[in-house]
This record gives sequence, C-alpha cells and structure tokens, in this order.
Amino acid sequence: MTQVSSTRDPLDLLIEWARAGQPCALATVTSTWGSSPRPAGSMMAVCANGRIEGSVSGGCVEGAVIEEAGSIMATGHPATLSYGVSSDDAWAVGLACGGLLDVYVAAVRTPMHPQGTLDLAMLETVAENRRSRVPVIVATDLATGTSRLLYQTDTAPDVHATSDLDTRLTARARVVFETGRSLRLEDEAGQALWFLHLIPMPPRMLIVGAVHIAQVLAPMAQTTGFSVTVIDPRTQLATTERFPGITLETDWPDETMARLGVDNQTAIVTLTHDAKLDDPTLQYALNGDAFYIGALGSRKTQASRVERLREAGFSTEQIARIHGPVGLAIGAVGAAEIALSILAEIVAVRHNKPLGRISGWT
Repeated sequence: MTQVSSTRDPLDLLIEWARAGQPCALATVTSTWGSSPRPAGSMMAVCANGRIEGSVSGGCVEGAVIEEAGSIMATGHPATLSYGVSSDDAWAVGLACGGLLDVYVAAVRTPMHPQGTLDLAMLETVAENRRSRVPVIVATDLATGTSRLLYQTDTAPDVHATSDLDTRLTARARVVFETGRSLRLEDEAGQALWFLHLIPMPPRMLIVGAVHIAQVLAPMAQTTGFSVTVIDPRTQLATTERFPGITLETDWPDETMARLGVDNQTAIVTLTHDAKLDDPTLQYALNGDAFYIGALGSRKTQASRVERLREAGFSTEQIARIHGPVGLAIGAVGAAEIALSILAEIVAVRHNKPLGRISGWT
C-alpha cells in the first residue's frame, strides 16, 4: 500500500531511503503544455516499500508514475513518461482544462543497487549545496541518464568548449539561473536532449521583531514552505516558549543578516516599530538581493522611515523596494489576519503577481 509521507522534502527523503538501502527513484517534471498543476522541475520521490513524497501532477498521473517507477527501480533504465491529462481529470484537481506533461524517472544508484543511473553521492552533494544556499543545476542526458552538476560560475561563455553541445548547455544553464526555471535543451527538431533541473533553495523569511504578529506569521510561513528565522535582540521576547519550532537569533538584525547571508530567495519583514531595529535592518536589506522587503507601520511611520533612509543616502529607487505599509488590502483585523495579509503579499511578489496594498497598520 502506498504511504504518503508528511511534508518532508522529496530530495531529502530520497537520500534517506537510499542510505537505508531501499530501492528508490526520483520522478521529475521536465516539460508541460496547457494547464498543468506542477511546473517543470517538480519532484516526486518513490520508494520500493510503498512510500512517496512530492507531486508531479497534483494527483492526475501519480499512480501511473509510481507503477512505472517500480519497473525502473528493477531494471535501472531511466525513462521519460508522457501523459495527457483529460479535462475531467483536470477538474478533479482544480484545473480549468487538461494539458500534457513529461515526467523523467530515474532509479538511485547505490552500492546495494548499482543498476540505477542517479548517483547517490551526487544527490548528497546537491543537498549540501542547497543547505549552504548555493544554486546548482542537475543537467541530465535524457537518453542515457548521465548527469552532471552545473554552477553559476560555469555559465560564462567558454572559449575552450570542446563541442557545440557544451556551448549550448552553458548558454541554457545561464538562462536557467537567470530566470529561476528548469528547462530542457532540445535539438533543431524539438527532440529533448538534456534536462537542466535547477534545484530550488527553500524560500527563506527573516522576521525582525519577536512580536505578537510574528508569533502567527512564523509558523504560517513554515506551512507554505519558508525556512523561517525570527531575529530580535530582546531576549525576553525571542523565546522558544513564544516561538516553538522556530529558529531564533538574538544578535542585532544587521549583524545576523550579514552572518546568514541574504540571497534572492530571501524575504525580510520588520515588525518592531522601533527605528533602532528597523533602520539597520532596512539599510542592510536594501544593499542586498532579497526578493521582498517589508516594514510594518502606518503611512506616517513609513513616511518618517523613508526620510531617514534618504538622509542615509538611499535613492528613491532603492527605497521603493520596501513594501510599506506591509501587507495586502484584505481588511485584516488582529494579529492573525495581519500576518495572513503579509504572507499573501510575500507569496504574490515571489511569483511576480503584485496585488493590492493595505492602508497601513498601526
């Protein structure tokens, strides 16, 4: 019987299963057309003991993929599976119409199961890079299952490239890193040759201010896939009793962010109403790559904040990156609803879907 795991990461579980000696396979969406619930790069881990984690279609074709994965684990031969999702099935998972998708399935190769093509040591390297927040592409030859890792330092035009394929892979990898989307490399006839799978770093939220709104926002953000850290040097507020299961930092916010690093998968939210904490946070954030910067406060508070940032030398364009007053205009009342409005805005910005703004929280 298939057992669906709780919200564990498919890649981490795949490695765990392979280390335990279980035959397992990874199914990855390589291309979609029409209405597809899961984008290219979506992963589903399948274990021979019946456990799965992740999704490739939102439920339409998972059963068929799991069945095929069993054969692939037995033979070690990878395969690209093509599916058409009917309109009736699409309605069942909340889509307006059907679509097509390709799913590549490969078994993991370990000393106990050497027939696979997906090397466990390579997967462990990928996982370590992700923990270190180093972007990496797994480039896979779809015909043979051979894979190699590509990094952003590999994407400069290579005048010493030994083949046209190497040149095209480098150029395609550059596009993948720039857009943040996994892509296929195809020949002139449209035949898929390689899949360049950008392994996603988990989005991260740095919340400055261990206040009551943060107590709701932090666990809410975790449920949507964010790695959350609450930062507040006020140790009487930043306690494990108030934030169970949440990473806490009690150094000054700018010092903490300098130590943690801020990348383009990071959202930063200040909730303190205290310029001593908010201003250093925003100054550091505006010099970094965070995809979202938000600050709680009324319009009057925001105007004062903007003036201080101008005096500190920040330009109008830089200051415009701040979402302040923070959150979407949903008529929120109370900490829970305000936290919801903040998280909704962060998700919208992350997916490049800007929505309405709030009138200002006090």
